[in-house]
Amino acid sequence: MDHSNHARLATTELTADVLDGATIYGPGDEKVGSVSHVHGMGSACQVVIDVGGFLGIGAKPVAVPASELDFMRDEDGDIHAVTTWTKDQLKAMPEHTDP
Repeated sequence: MDHSNHARLATTELTADVLDGATIYGPGDEKVGSVSHVHGMGSACQVVIDVGGFLGIGAKPVAVPASELDFMRDEDGDIHAVTTWTKDQLKAMPEHTDP
């Protein structure tokens, strides 16, 4: 996927309403997970990504800073993000649990 024509999201758009369900792509445009939910808003928020599993079953939730993800909107208006982390690197992170 060519991300060069995709519009980067503004910091004010980094909210749960906008990011929930967004696909996360790793190196080589491999799908590495999707946004489960968000804690906070803006560049300081934590994004919880469901990694692995099938149709949401067996996925491991991991929390990462939004600043480590490059969120953008494609030509169809769909939100996604790219990261340098691989699926294996994300799976190796501590599992996120909501308080």
